[in-house]
Amino acid sequence: MGLYFTHVMVGADDPAASIAFYDAIFATLDVPSQKMEDRAFYGEPGTGMFAVGRPRNGEAATPANGGTIGFGAPDIATVNAWHAAGLANGGTCEGAPGRRDYGQPMYGAYLRDPVGNKLCCFTMNVEG
Repeated sequence: MGLYFTHVMVGADDPAASIAFYDAIFATLDVPSQKMEDRAFYGEPGTGMFAVGRPRNGEAATPANGGTIGFGAPDIATVNAWHAAGLANGGTCEGAPGRRDYGQPMYGAYLRDPVGNKLCCFTMNVEG
């Protein structure tokens, strides 16, 4: 069957701020959302979901040390829109949109969410 993920979950100390951030970046990728109390889920069961909310143990939310969560985009314009939406909604730039070569040409951008989780968005649809 191969590797697949059921979901990825990140914590949020201020769920409203984090949900606004994720609503904005996932809207650029046409990913649907579902809200439940102080949590939000993006994507669809069976194809993988991303979730954000207060940690269930009641402790403070913290970013993963060395962790990066990557999202795919269909084209360069979508990567740029994703990055701009994140910056406009409480994210910080971790790497401006641009061409990267990690063994093959790609175009991507990096952000930190309001808690400090590192995210990236990439497209393989790069000319030249």
